[in-house]
Amino acid sequence: MDVDIWAWVGETQQQLSEAGNVGLAMALGDLPAQAYEGRYPQLDVMAPAIAQQAEALQQPWLEFYARYWHLIGRVGDRAQGAVAVGDAEELLAFAQREDIRDCPAAPAAVEALAIAMAAADGPGYADERLAKLGPAIDAITAGDPAYCGLVTQYVSALTDAGRADEAVAYAESAVEQLRAIDKQASWELGAESARALLATGRAEGALAALQAAADFPADDPVAKEHRDGVRRALILAELGRTAEAVDALPDLDVVGEHPRVFVEWAKAIDKLVGSSQITNTWQLGRVLRQWIDYFSMMGGYRARIELALVAGELAVARQGVWQAKLLADLAESFLGELRAGDGLTERIAALRAKTDATTEPAAPGPVEERVAYFDAADGFNADPEKWVGWLSPLSGTDLETTRRHTTTLGFLGYPATGADIYWKLLVDPGEIASASAEDVSYLTTLLIEARQDERLEQMAGLLDHAGKHLALARLHSARERWAETLAEGEHAIAAGAGLEARRLVSGAAQQLDDNAKGAQVLLEVIDELGDEDVWRMVVMATSAEDWALVRKGAAKIGMPLKSSEGPIEEEMGLIRVILPAPDGGRRQVLSIRTGPATARLALPQPRGMEYNAGDLVVFDPQLLEPIPEDPKEQENFVPPFAAVRILRPGGYTSYFFDGAAPGESDWTEFTEVMAERGWPMWVYSDENYTVDHPTSGEKLPGVYGWVAVPPEVSAAEVDALLDDATERWSHPLAWLDLAREIDVEVERHERIVKEYGL
Repeated sequence: MDVDIWAWVGETQQQLSEAGNVGLAMALGDLPAQAYEGRYPQLDVMAPAIAQQAEALQQPWLEFYARYWHLIGRVGDRAQGAVAVGDAEELLAFAQREDIRDCPAAPAAVEALAIAMAAADGPGYADERLAKLGPAIDAITAGDPAYCGLVTQYVSALTDAGRADEAVAYAESAVEQLRAIDKQASWELGAESARALLATGRAEGALAALQAAADFPADDPVAKEHRDGVRRALILAELGRTAEAVDALPDLDVVGEHPRVFVEWAKAIDKLVGSSQITNTWQLGRVLRQWIDYFSMMGGYRARIELALVAGELAVARQGVWQAKLLADLAESFLGELRAGDGLTERIAALRAKTDATTEPAAPGPVEERVAYFDAADGFNADPEKWVGWLSPLSGTDLETTRRHTTTLGFLGYPATGADIYWKLLVDPGEIASASAEDVSYLTTLLIEARQDERLEQMAGLLDHAGKHLALARLHSARERWAETLAEGEHAIAAGAGLEARRLVSGAAQQLDDNAKGAQVLLEVIDELGDEDVWRMVVMATSAEDWALVRKGAAKIGMPLKSSEGPIEEEMGLIRVILPAPDGGRRQVLSIRTGPATARLALPQPRGMEYNAGDLVVFDPQLLEPIPEDPKEQENFVPPFAAVRILRPGGYTSYFFDGAAPGESDWTEFTEVMAERGWPMWVYSDENYTVDHPTSGEKLPGVYGWVAVPPEVSAAEVDALLDDATERWSHPLAWLDLAREIDVEVERHERIVKEYGL
């Protein structure tokens, strides 16, 4: 986006802040970082909120800005395809409105649509991408901020259309146009040119192009390193430079968070598995299967076929015949979603031929003894992929074998296959009604994981009353349908179902904010509960302020309490409470633990936050970080816990102060004055914060922070105290917002802010 956009963003942030929308103002400038850094939970909350606020404020540029970055966060690193194409088309239509089209960033909507189409089916959408990108490029110049992004997508579309030579020439022409006006190409354009060169068979040229782009600025700087490593590894592997390719290839724990590179990374692995550094394992096969499922959910139709074919080739190399066959079947079933097949049918046939020619690994013993061998196998070193093949001869006929075979299939990513086998054994013959609770549970899990909801409902109808409602409660819980979970779980309990039904009911009740019910259903079987269930009960009882029940839970856990009735208000040490921040992130607030699951926030928070010092919060007593093993580190360790809810607000109000830092004695006196009154105060600036001397311009150490006061303290009292406490300082402190609120010495505080550059 153009610098004019960023100036406009700054102005808009100020407007939102002045209107009281502090959270949105804080988040506005952070949207690009959220999209690039993978902070998607924040982005998915804040971008729609900003877009909605922009619509209410009748600021279409702001709405476009928020919608654009949200879409880029989806179609970029997350590689959402068909599920995002409709939204991308809507954004493009929005960008073509008369009140938007003059926005310097409006052409970027075409780029976003092209990216979404490429993620869905690159070759299938190639002509449509070219038709949309061409006019957009013709309408701008090489100096336009949208130029590189549009050209990159045009080169990509040409390559996907089978016109790789044209793509190379087009990229070279664009780079020359940029050089003519003394501008650099983006790394993305250079990398796309390298892909086009590789598609023409010129791997050496591709490597040179990628190397030439190494110093180019990236549109997505966060992703540059791992994207460059994956593409470089693929090119080097094509050149037969295996050792260099392995060195360049990012590890799985790096690429596993970046779906955009999944397919290319898998293709590089496929070329490198023959080396001593790359091991072709069942774990790799399981990961690739998970990636296939990811693209199925995101509408990455081309990507999932490519991954299925690569995973099939790797399975054949591991002698995983059963898996290669299933992957070929999957690939074939995916063909119907594509707009263009371009040789995929032949590749699937070739995979089948390789599979048919491959011999499965020798089994460890006779068929009738394999369950015993399976049970005796080392759980850490055993290869579940091999065991699926070895157990398959008796699976579907022998119950013990079927249990192990189908659950292992589910573990490896093939729950639908396992469900089919179990179904034929128990449901089709009508034996499910008399099946053990264990077998019903296994089949229920497989059906849930395979997302075969209708089939599960059919099976549930064949069970006894308790089994039916328990199975349905599990289904609804997995799909986060909490009211339905609660109803079915209560039916299951009434019919005599056990602890699992109670856990489902308590969890659903908590989600529905009926904490009293959730706690009570566990209390009824408190003697059967383990610590985890008891803590869950304590949290819900605390939220419901049922202190008698909290005490029962504390006694069960062995946590001593001083009081015997009424609200629990004790000092149990310092903890860190993790709360949501306005930008969608997380904020750590130092707090005093007052009970098994309560804490009082000790630090003042900026205005606009939904919580402040003095608030009593309920937290989840499960530690978010392990206690350090080093005794010295343990001394300074303040345990962190996730906040669940605000139980009772303290009603405190925060006021901001800013200015040059005083001397040590003055500051000590200032903090003592605040402490005497019980006003929480916290400095948010660090040692690097400086302000300007009003006459010499030299840098002075600065200090800024917030002071919070209880509801009975007036703003005028705060102003008077701050004035009295700082009147002898060498440099004045400013509290402009407070001064404006009570209309006292506003001009003096405005002058301090201006003179000291606050």
